[in-house]
Amino acid sequence: MRNILFLVSLLFSLSTNSQNKLTAAEGPYNHLIIRGATLINGNGAPPIGPVDISVENNKITSIDVVGYPGVDIDESKRPKLKNGGKEINANGMYVLPGFIDMHGHIGGEPQGAEWDYVFKLWLAHGITTIREPSGRGIKYAVDLKKRSKKNEIIAPRILAYTGFGQGNKSPISNEEQAREWVRQNAKNGADGIKFFGAEPEIMKAALDENKKLGLRSACHHAQLSVARWNVLNSARAGLTTMEHWYGLPEALFEDRTVQDYPLDYNYQNEQHRFGEAGKLWKQAAAPYSDHWNKVMNELIDLDFTIVPTFNIYEASRDLHRARRAEWHEDYTLPSLWRFYQPSKISHGSYWHFWGTEEEVAWKENYKLWMTFINEYKNRGGRICTGSDSGFIFQLYGFAYIREMELLREAGFHPLEIIRAATLNGAEALGIDDQTGSIEIGKSADFVIIEENPLENFKVLYGTGAIKLTDDNEVIRVGGVKHTIRQGVIYDSKKLLSEVKQMVKKAKNKEDFKIKQPGKQ
Repeated sequence: MRNILFLVSLLFSLSTNSQNKLTAAEGPYNHLIIRGATLINGNGAPPIGPVDISVENNKITSIDVVGYPGVDIDESKRPKLKNGGKEINANGMYVLPGFIDMHGHIGGEPQGAEWDYVFKLWLAHGITTIREPSGRGIKYAVDLKKRSKKNEIIAPRILAYTGFGQGNKSPISNEEQAREWVRQNAKNGADGIKFFGAEPEIMKAALDENKKLGLRSACHHAQLSVARWNVLNSARAGLTTMEHWYGLPEALFEDRTVQDYPLDYNYQNEQHRFGEAGKLWKQAAAPYSDHWNKVMNELIDLDFTIVPTFNIYEASRDLHRARRAEWHEDYTLPSLWRFYQPSKISHGSYWHFWGTEEEVAWKENYKLWMTFINEYKNRGGRICTGSDSGFIFQLYGFAYIREMELLREAGFHPLEIIRAATLNGAEALGIDDQTGSIEIGKSADFVIIEENPLENFKVLYGTGAIKLTDDNEVIRVGGVKHTIRQGVIYDSKKLLSEVKQMVKKAKNKEDFKIKQPGKQ
């Protein structure tokens, strides 16, 4: 009998260990204490530590400064762990609020990227909340949102925005149809709407109805509609956030009403679309001119949020860099790699004959774009961090960290970048009472890392940062150690290992090797 009980116990232990290894997740616990970390709060405050952070029932209950750098901590002054609790020894580490990706598509059928692959990459990079700005449909997103909330799957917190008109049997052609669609969208459980543009009266009606229902909104101001409806029109009508930058230069036009399109331009030609977009900021009012200032100040007065997604267009100014990023080999699925290649069909695969002239134009475009974004922040405007991954050689999770680096290039202080990635996003989503900063009463959403990200954002990449030691040894440091989402503790490096195995399995299945475009 004793032998049978031992075998049952052993099998249970092996099963539990296997499950933990597979999921790389544990908790939530009735009591969690993160001990001895340096706190970077997300609200713009400078780092402070060591601190002990206590969590009960997935809510932060205390933040105790327990000493001074280089001085032994008085153990008698530290909070005590309750029975059944969990401690994380974060001595010498850094703890930040969970990151918020304001433009996180949950994979895509053309890319062959499923939610489990995407979610693990996001969580491995500290992303605990995502706003999906339309995707495979509201039912798909809401189902994942509910399963995430119940901890049934490995996933961040999800806010689902439906593409305007998505799911409708016929195109929306009048104001009442627009209002009815908005009301139904709310009933379907959506958190907001993602617009691409529509007839002005339809946009006004939809935004008005959405505002009445207390939902939020985003817009990619597509060129097909922007001549009559730019960012200023949207902000005045109640739009809460804009994506990318389309529609903003148009609001800054002084000597024209439409983009200077070549006469043989065709919007369905992806190289036309992206090539000409790289010349657009030069057609807008000059930085700090009267009109430039007027537009900026009005948007700030309207409490308008901008999500620039610098990273998703970076290949436009340096194609070689984007397609040779070191993480592609281990973490990019074969189906996703194929989607990135030059194509007349795949969105964002506009490398028909991309060259020096296009890249130089985009470099100039970035300078003007970044100038506006940095000054918008300086004057009190809200800038948030979003990635829009799954297109143009940008990979989930990794691209989000690259967005942080590009905000640094734009002129943001590292602490301003952390705020853009945390509290600003929470405010824009209307969930800053739940997350976005490390404060008593908020959700247990944390990023724990062994290196100081303020000194070098590259330590946040899953592949880490290269460092030469005092012994002249080249090593890798960093990579998020733990991501904690609503009290569930994820081993970030284990999640990355699982993604690597997914990619390896997919490659082996079809004997796939990454090849650069045009090479056999």
